[in-house]
Amino acid sequence: MTLLILAYLGGVLTILSPCILPVLPFVFARSDQPFLRSGLPMLLGMAVTFAIVASLAAVVGGWAVAANEYGRLAAMVLLAFFGLALLFPSISERLTRPAVQLGARLSQAGDARPSIAASALLGVATGLLWAPCAGPILGLVLTGAALQGANWQTSTLLLAYAAGAATSLGLAILVGGRLFKAMKRSLGAGEWIRRGLGVAVLAGVAAIALGLDTGLLSRLSTASTTAIEQGLLNRLSPESDPHQPTAMSGGPAMMSGGPAMMSGGPAMMSGGPAMTGSAPAAPAVTPAGPPGESRLAVLSDAVEWINSPPLTAEALRGKVVLIDFWTYSCINCLRTIPYTRAWAEKYRDQGLVVIGVHTPEFAFERNVANVRRAVTELGIGYPVAIDNSYAIWRSFLNRYWPAHYFIDANGRIRHHHFGEGGYEESERVIQQLLAEAGAAAVPTGTVAVSAAGAGAASDEANVRSPETYIGYQRAENFISPGGAAEDTRRSYTPGTPRLNEWGLSGDWTIGAENAVLNGPEGGITYRFHARDLHLVLGPMPDGQPVRFRVTLDGMPPGESRGTDIDAEGNGIVSEQRLYQLLRQPGAIGDRTFEIRFLNPGVQAYAFTFG
Repeated sequence: MTLLILAYLGGVLTILSPCILPVLPFVFARSDQPFLRSGLPMLLGMAVTFAIVASLAAVVGGWAVAANEYGRLAAMVLLAFFGLALLFPSISERLTRPAVQLGARLSQAGDARPSIAASALLGVATGLLWAPCAGPILGLVLTGAALQGANWQTSTLLLAYAAGAATSLGLAILVGGRLFKAMKRSLGAGEWIRRGLGVAVLAGVAAIALGLDTGLLSRLSTASTTAIEQGLLNRLSPESDPHQPTAMSGGPAMMSGGPAMMSGGPAMMSGGPAMTGSAPAAPAVTPAGPPGESRLAVLSDAVEWINSPPLTAEALRGKVVLIDFWTYSCINCLRTIPYTRAWAEKYRDQGLVVIGVHTPEFAFERNVANVRRAVTELGIGYPVAIDNSYAIWRSFLNRYWPAHYFIDANGRIRHHHFGEGGYEESERVIQQLLAEAGAAAVPTGTVAVSAAGAGAASDEANVRSPETYIGYQRAENFISPGGAAEDTRRSYTPGTPRLNEWGLSGDWTIGAENAVLNGPEGGITYRFHARDLHLVLGPMPDGQPVRFRVTLDGMPPGESRGTDIDAEGNGIVSEQRLYQLLRQPGAIGDRTFEIRFLNPGVQAYAFTFG
């Protein structure tokens, strides 16, 4: 119910979003007609169509999006005729009589009683064209739809969002209708108003055809609702149930992405630093309640296991279990693994079972061979469940990488922690749950971890750059002139980025998830502020390595080099993973990073910082 209310309120706020502007002319063009027979059917058609299309796109992905493109084209043609009928009813009728007669019928000029079916048809067309800006609330809904699969709850949430938008538009229609009638009476300008609306409708069609609704208008924020939406989330999201987390508890983490961006993209969520010191912390462990269904039963849905035969809830009965959701190109996960690995080794003889649940973010992370290689390189000896179907993720209602769930000997989740940090408290929880389970001689104290490379702790005080995705589905702050050409080969220049802006140089094809370099020379420029800079990269599709060179403010990185380059900035992309390119000593300031690829075929996914 809380999520339904949030979704509805998020839709209501859409009226303040620039992305609503292109569809306003279609709505206001009928504001002079009876609301129950004209405006209401149109808004219902818009809401239901958007909910259906968004559900399909979120759940089944590519083919639904491609199919909707044909629906958008048909809707633009229909609404263009609607605009022509408003603007030039007599001339348009003679030029293209059958189509414009449909447009004239839809416009219902004069005193004729409007057709409910015609109004609903216009609403369907509007729903096919409407692409609202994905703020925090819509991002939450669409991410849940993508990760939880097809079910009535996700479709209901999308319908609630669309209903909220329809409510605010309905109020606008009622106000606009009164204004329209007053102007007609006082000015005698009904014909000119009708023609003006026709121009506005055609302008709206043109704006959508040019992609302004999903491009420029989604980046402009003359009346941004982000702060309001985030406030609603913080106020209304339930946080009492440890099985249904809705807010961060812990340090930096990657929030799960989906077909839409969360506020600021699926970005680095910042929290407090890791707990240090020797004073024992009182573990925040949820008291044991009445017996409930064990979440461990869903482990049988893992598509494969590494380091272990398949584990079942029955085999784990009486054990204390730590579930660690991770993915191998996630920098936050790489920083927590040394602690998880140390706990697995320290408490194995007392009955602790650590299970890494590898749930992929990028497509290449679904490749089990890639995961096996990462497990070996990271020295992970505990069992790893391959969760390519997201079944375990959905069962835990999880939304973060990394996420730790602490399960007692009776199969109940007693504690959870999302993101980096909180290591001392987490270890105290392990000790308490083992003691409750009757383990003898549970070690005291906490592990001392000294990690190097990408696994070293982040310098959070100096991180002022967010995780940045390169694929157009979640990209932000891309400044190459002309913007991104989606799924189309094009030459780019990097521009002059300001802090947290970036651009491409050379011949690239930007896809939904990554960008692929087509020519022998190309690069990426990013203005950033952080100690560490990482970039998720992959080699050519045939596995051929790609050579590259990194510069920092136009110079070789020297002492600022990361573990994957030398002091001159030279490196090789040999596999699909996260590459640490910079780790700066000393004072941290705004710097310009550039990577030049010397071979074609590289795949670039995302920047992360630390």
